[in-house]
Amino acid sequence: MTILIYSMIACGVLIMVTNIARYIRFSLSLKDVLTGGKSYVSILKITALILLIFFLGGYIFIGFFSKPDLMMAGVLFGGSIFVAIILTLLFRLVFTVKDNCLSMTETLVGMIESRDPNLNGHSRYVQNLTMLFYKYLPSEMRSSINALSLEYAALMHDVGKLGIPEKVLNKPGKLDDEEWKIMKEHPNLGVKFMSPIHSFDNIMPWILYHHERIDGKGYYGLTAEQIPLPAKIISICDTYSAITMRRSYKEPMSHETAMKIINEVAGSQLDAELVKIFNTIPKEKILGCVPELIELV
Repeated sequence: MTILIYSMIACGVLIMVTNIARYIRFSLSLKDVLTGGKSYVSILKITALILLIFFLGGYIFIGFFSKPDLMMAGVLFGGSIFVAIILTLLFRLVFTVKDNCLSMTETLVGMIESRDPNLNGHSRYVQNLTMLFYKYLPSEMRSSINALSLEYAALMHDVGKLGIPEKVLNKPGKLDDEEWKIMKEHPNLGVKFMSPIHSFDNIMPWILYHHERIDGKGYYGLTAEQIPLPAKIISICDTYSAITMRRSYKEPMSHETAMKIINEVAGSQLDAELVKIFNTIPKEKILGCVPELIELV
């Protein structure tokens, strides 16, 4: 009987240690546009972790410094399993909500863009390219960027074009100075449209500065080190999409032509180090990012 009692407590301790490790990993993942948070959320997360550690301490104290009976061992063992089940349900709920929110956002952006032949599918294309690019980044770069936040920024990078008049957006020829001034407002308009969603605050600069240039000749005059890394990543994917998509004012260009142009502007318009990484992505994987509704070469 004694062996059974202490075996149950030992199993409870191991399960609680696992629960704490899972909870820590989960908490660290809650830093994206959907779950990142307010100060009170951080307080709640820390409080929950302290309580889990406190319970673990209770298990260890009872196992080593008291004389537990079978009932107590059963309660401790069952409690550890109960916590494991609750955490599993919580994790699945959060991940399901994240997936559903992203799917709804993709659908909404797609519906909005469908009114414009020059935008239809572009944001999804940039989103797909960006997340493919993310997989090829060095580990230190990936660790500095939350993947889900990057995905939302890429998907919504051109949402500000909803505020640009159609006669400017769809003009078949070159924009004049006044029209170009209007067009350059779309990143700022996008940030204004999204400003009520405070959980998006951390990705606003990524959207606002996705047209900045390394040489400082972009929309807002930021130079290399001033431009957020995610904005640089989106800029490369946006450039590739713009070159290879059919527009009312231009024919699409091939993958090879797009890569040639991107490499030519590396170090002036686009970040040279990131362009080198983009060059390592196989052509078939890049072409696989094309949404079905986009017409390429």
